[in-house]
Amino acid sequence: MIRRLTFIWLCIGLLAAFLVWPILLTVSGGFIETKSDGVKTWTTRYLATVFLDPVSRQALINSVLVASAVTVLCFILALPLASLAHRFTFTGRGALEAMILVPLILPPFVGAIGLRHLLGRAGSINAALSALGWIDANDPTDFLGGARFFGVVIIEALHLYPIIYLNATAALANLDPALDQTAQVLGASRWTRYRRITLPLIRPGLFAGGTIVFIWSFTELGTPLMFDYYKVAPVQIYWGLQEVTANPQPYALVVVLLAIAVGLYALGKLVLGVQSYPLTTRAMTAAETRKVSGFSALPVMAPFAIVLGLAILPHLAVVVASFTAPGTWYRSVLPQDWTVDHYANALTHPLASGSIQNSLLYSSLALILDILLGFGIAYLLARTTLPGRRLLDALVMLPLAVPGIVLAFGYVALTLRWPFPQLAVWFQQNGWTGLSKMCQVTGQNPDPTVFLVIMYAVRRLPYIVRSTVAGLEQTAGDLEDAAANLGAQPRTIMHRVVIPLIMANLIAGGLLAFSFAMLAVSESLVLAQKESTFPMTKAIYALFTRLGDGPYIASAMGVWGMVLMTLTLVSAAMLMGRKLGAVFRM
Repeated sequence: MIRRLTFIWLCIGLLAAFLVWPILLTVSGGFIETKSDGVKTWTTRYLATVFLDPVSRQALINSVLVASAVTVLCFILALPLASLAHRFTFTGRGALEAMILVPLILPPFVGAIGLRHLLGRAGSINAALSALGWIDANDPTDFLGGARFFGVVIIEALHLYPIIYLNATAALANLDPALDQTAQVLGASRWTRYRRITLPLIRPGLFAGGTIVFIWSFTELGTPLMFDYYKVAPVQIYWGLQEVTANPQPYALVVVLLAIAVGLYALGKLVLGVQSYPLTTRAMTAAETRKVSGFSALPVMAPFAIVLGLAILPHLAVVVASFTAPGTWYRSVLPQDWTVDHYANALTHPLASGSIQNSLLYSSLALILDILLGFGIAYLLARTTLPGRRLLDALVMLPLAVPGIVLAFGYVALTLRWPFPQLAVWFQQNGWTGLSKMCQVTGQNPDPTVFLVIMYAVRRLPYIVRSTVAGLEQTAGDLEDAAANLGAQPRTIMHRVVIPLIMANLIAGGLLAFSFAMLAVSESLVLAQKESTFPMTKAIYALFTRLGDGPYIASAMGVWGMVLMTLTLVSAAMLMGRKLGAVFRM
């Protein structure tokens, strides 16, 4: 008992230090003004400036519009697919449901590379329209020049709709079919039953997925950068990082971003979450599904094929770009010359190969931390009712609600406060240059390794905990009691009973944590300021902005990431099935 209580409060202390404290530092930084004499006072001037400054105000409005449009579009794409998967069984359904996860294989900012090849003025779509004689080749349509907003919305929606799908299918699977059958007997139409019974019952699951999609797209940094769409709050915060030591304005913008994200979540929870319709009994029979085959299956499979085709198209363009000889994919439907050199360069180019090694190191260390803490936390959440358990549960899930860029900015603020500047000076004076660098994120020669590892671990800890809790909930505690009655020690019970039974869930959560850390965007872009410490995603962005073969090497690196995420998500889906949706739930 004492050991478990100690572990609970140790975890709470760690999360308070590396999750809550950075957030509080960021929030307080937006309200502190340093006078000329060095005296610090509280002020709301910088916070007011965010709303008074036309650029900041418009950036916030654009961010809300992007997030709203992405969320609505995700529901439009995912809900019909979830409903079809719930009602029909057909050959290849398992493969299609696994392929639904494919859009999650890359950060949307990498998919933006492919979309720019398709929709640019000299891209494939304009080349095809010109070949058909529908447009003048000398006056191509500027799909992205004046419509960067829609480019960002489309690529993010095609990336995030699987989260809505996973939550919707999990919620539909838990419905009692007797309710729908009773309404049908009473004469209710299919649409009425769906609107009056199904939707209210699955609303918590939809809200859970919709919340993650909204916050994710509201605070997305990489995709707007790739589309040169700078009039959004995350990009404004990113640019303000360079003057963070002298100007509290970026802090104030982060505060507003965090307040909007949390406020909208709380409002949605209040409006949509108060009225619920819990089931008092479990379903006695499984939901009836209609088996279709042959031509009758085509109308059911067509929506899956269309949505998947649209979602995969940008990624296919990334693959094509990775095989394109520099300068040969210009005003043509396909490249005029091909090469495989970019894949070799992605493993030998100093920036590319170094960043891959860095990401492997950061992600592996973060995974070790997550496994060590996540398993213990999950077991205590699922098997005990000890004091502090609910607080620990809330802190573990907090990273799903806190935008990544907010937490990354908090880590920057953390390194600027006591004791890190003092430690950096002391280490430097004593000749420990490496340790001095590790105390800094900004400055002349920083080494953010420690902070990146910790942030990767904190941000991905929910994946380990959620997947492990899902496994423990499916495993009867009677087996552990039986082992204890036979004289087995707690450590033996863990090693011989608990861990083997939930190994699939641990592996699935670990795969997700590792892969999402490998392709982390916000924390990588913000915390890594020196090329020698760049993670993979920061290197992709840096290479894409360079001339010559940079964009093509970036595409090849994106394909390596695509392969990694494909194997990860398909494996996790096979191990966890529909329980995978619980990982992406608030």
